[in-house]
Amino acid sequence: MGDTNYFSGIVKILENPIQSFSNTKTLKIRFRAELPQIRQNKIVSIIVWGNLVNEIKNYYQLNDYILIEGYMSVEKNSLTLKNRNPKKVVITVLKVYPFLLK
Repeated sequence: MGDTNYFSGIVKILENPIQSFSNTKTLKIRFRAELPQIRQNKIVSIIVWGNLVNEIKNYYQLNDYILIEGYMSVEKNSLTLKNRNPKKVVITVLKVYPFLLK
């Protein structure tokens, strides 16, 4: 992991969450989301841990806009030859609020 910063913003859910368990048997999900911007849309990875996983799975679906709070970090991608941008933005979510739902 690299630098971490606190993030608060609106994202659009781009894919269905992938559920898995961590080493400590804690439930987590991971999915891609889009940061809507005026010039370019940026795609980031979202990670949600613990009890917040059930809320995400039950209430939010594909193409919903949600307001999230959490920590943003930058991961280096190991496949630097194929990718133009070797860094990937990951947001670990602490709080979720509905914004625009289907």
